[in-house]
Order: sequence, then C-alpha cells, then structure tokens
Amino acid sequence: MSPNVRGALLMMASMAAFTVNDTLVKVALRDLPLFQLVAIRGGLASLLVYGLARHLGALHLNFSRHDKWLVSIRCVAELSATFFFLTALKNMPLANVTAVLQVLPLTVTLGAVLFFSEHIGWRRIMAIIVGFMGMLLIVRPGPDGFSVYAIYALLAVVSVTIRDLITRRMSPQVPSLVVTLATSLSISVAAGLVSTFEGWVNLSSGNAALVASAAVFVLIGYLCSVMVMREGEVGFIAPFRYSSLIWALGLGWVVFGEWPDAVTLFGAGLVVAAGLFTLFRERTTQGAP
Repeated sequence: MSPNVRGALLMMASMAAFTVNDTLVKVALRDLPLFQLVAIRGGLASLLVYGLARHLGALHLNFSRHDKWLVSIRCVAELSATFFFLTALKNMPLANVTAVLQVLPLTVTLGAVLFFSEHIGWRRIMAIIVGFMGMLLIVRPGPDGFSVYAIYALLAVVSVTIRDLITRRMSPQVPSLVVTLATSLSISVAAGLVSTFEGWVNLSSGNAALVASAAVFVLIGYLCSVMVMREGEVGFIAPFRYSSLIWALGLGWVVFGEWPDAVTLFGAGLVVAAGLFTLFRERTTQGAP
C-alpha cells in the first residue's frame, strides 16, 4: 500500500471518527445539559490524551513565551468553537451542520490573505466566492428556510478559522499533543465551571456509555489526523476530508431520520467543489498565486 493510499485511508478514518463522535454527542444532548456533557467528555478526553502524550514522551513546555500565548489564545478559540458547534448540532440536522463546516478550507485561505498577507490568484478568489454562495444555500438567510441556529454554525466556522490561523503561526517546536491536552483541559474546566450554573442531571448508564464512547472516538480521530501528517502528499490526502459529509449524511439518515433537501445538497456540493478546486490550485501552483 502506497503512502498516499495509507494517508487517504487515515484521513477518511479520522473524518469518520469525528462524525461518529458528533452523532453520539447529538444523541446524548437529548437528555444531558450542554456544559455537563462537554465537561465530562473533556475530562475523559484529557485523560486519554495525557496517557498518550506520556507514552510518546511529548509532555514538555520547552518552547517560547510567544508560542505559549498562541496556545492560550487557541484554547479560547476552541472553547468558543465547541460551544457554538454543539449548540448548532443539538438543534440542526447533523448533515446541515457538517456541510456548513466544509467551508473551513475556504475561510482559512481567506483569513490567511486578510491577516497574513498571503497571495492567491483570481481562480481561488472565485472559488471562495462560489463556496460562500453554497454556504448561503445551506443556511438560507431568508424567512422560509433560515434557522437561528445556523448563526451558531457560522460562528463555529469563524472560531475554528481563528483557531487554525493561530495554529499556523506556532513554531514547529510546539508538540501537537501538548496543544491538544491544553485545549481539552481548558474546555473541560471552563465547561465544568459554567455547568454549576446550568445544573447537572444524573447520568444513566446509557448516557454514560454515549459520553465515554464520544471521548474515545475523539481520541481516535485525533490519532488518525496525526498519523495522516506522516503519510503521503498533503495535496493528495487533503480532499479526503470531505468524506465527513458522506458520513454525516448516512448517520443523520440512519440515526435521526434526517435527509437534507435538494437546495441544501446543492449548496453542500458547491462548497465541496470550491474547496476541492482550491486544494487543486494550491497543489498545482505549489503555493504560488
């Protein structure tokens, strides 16, 4: 099996694991308050990441103060993204929320242009415009098809874009597992504090199993995403991230009986096509505008 094939399979496994996690969380949110669930899942995920980091010898803070500030800001962005995403996930169809998030490669590209003065050509600019048109078809900002929770999904996109742009500014000396552990711990602690005002409910065995399974799938998704970076060519592997939309469509239909309408599917198709074209142009021009 070639490195590119292994990388593609790992990317698809990562997307599948994250989407299964989203499905488990959406089911659990029927009975559990949001911040209680986030606090418990974050605590379990932190333990798993800590054990993995100890095993790999990746627990050290031997990097600059500037990077430590970036890690802190990234944690805040991730906390914001978690709140907005899970609120949207609780109240919107799984596939719709996932489709909105497919615009991320485009927003990160746009953010790099606006804040880091990176240069892109007119073709990628047009792809970004087409992608945003597709996103508008998904959220439909009009009186008939619009859901107020679509705003939460869009705010999640903004938060994740900020997170990814900050990550790009970190030096290579910052261990990925340290960043993940810091993020997971900060989310768990913040959610735990807020949950004292929201109130806790007793966990049934079924809900406990859902939350524990979600934490395991988060770890699997992260492990696969780390392994992806060590396999094959990024330009070949990156498009397989859109497989998450296929998983979301299937799980949304099987678990929740949800199926997006034709307009939403068309909008998702535009977003995916624009993202794939952007990745293709980035690969063929090797970073040139």
